[in-house]
Amino acid sequence: MKKSLILALLVFTLLASACAPAPTAEPTPAELTPVCLPVGYIPNVQFAPLYVAIEKGFYRDAGLDVNIDYSMENDNTVLTATGDLQFAVVSGEQVLLARAQGMPVVYVMAWYQQYPVGIAAKTSSGINSVADLKGKKLGLPGLYGASYIGAIAMLDAAGLKESDVIFDSIGYNQVEMLMADKDDAVVIYVANEPVQLEKLGAEINVFKASDAMELVANGIITNEKTLKDNPELVKALVTATLKGLEYTSQNPDEAYEICKKYVENLAEADQEVQMQVLLRSIALWQAERMGYSEPDAWENMQRILLQMGLLNSELDLTAAYDNRFIP
Repeated sequence: MKKSLILALLVFTLLASACAPAPTAEPTPAELTPVCLPVGYIPNVQFAPLYVAIEKGFYRDAGLDVNIDYSMENDNTVLTATGDLQFAVVSGEQVLLARAQGMPVVYVMAWYQQYPVGIAAKTSSGINSVADLKGKKLGLPGLYGASYIGAIAMLDAAGLKESDVIFDSIGYNQVEMLMADKDDAVVIYVANEPVQLEKLGAEINVFKASDAMELVANGIITNEKTLKDNPELVKALVTATLKGLEYTSQNPDEAYEICKKYVENLAEADQEVQMQVLLRSIALWQAERMGYSEPDAWENMQRILLQMGLLNSELDLTAAYDNRFIP
């Protein structure tokens, strides 16, 4: 009886094995679609989701061979519009400024759900709100880009105009300028400079643009031709990148270790500071529906750009972004 039972189980196991699908071979590099993805900045832990998506095989599983490029944001927007690039990571204002010039770029995935710009001031300065900046010297990289847009949006929400503060173009030296009291406050990226200032022992107040109003932050863009001719490619990149975002958010320690392969000298850097930069970046990516682009954020962005004179007239915002690839 026992012998018959064992034989029957053996036959069942063999039949089950025969019915099981054979393991799928991983695609070879020649079978993958190459994608160059410019991010507009130097290698940094803030790009952990991209590094994770490469190392964990999310891009490969989607049929993609993604290569990260670290060139400048404005050039990438133009190159995407002309079709020299299929994708790029840029901030929302770049999309509207480009479309105002007839460039057919479309925002297809929101990476940062919160606009990452803010303003930092020492607590000893007496600046306890953005409204307190009236008549103060405000350092920022320059009168361009996301830092400038974010600063104007924050002033606007506080009832101030650009002329109410003294802008000081200082390049990317916000930490040094504030520590030396050469500026009353500085425009910063909320996941970066505050960590460095706190490490140096500075007691600071940080005001976030995202607390003032909802704006369109960094995300993935493509062009209308790619969107029309190859929507499956767009879907593959967006889906795999979102997997990288989710995995990084759930496994920050592992993601940080993966970053060491891509960020030169990260292993020799201040680990506490860099880990905090990653954790604070993760906080800016979170949303109930990761990747979704909020219509109100586009309305606010357009209004600020019109106010600044960077746009001459309203655009069709529904053509500027596309949420259909977001799960």
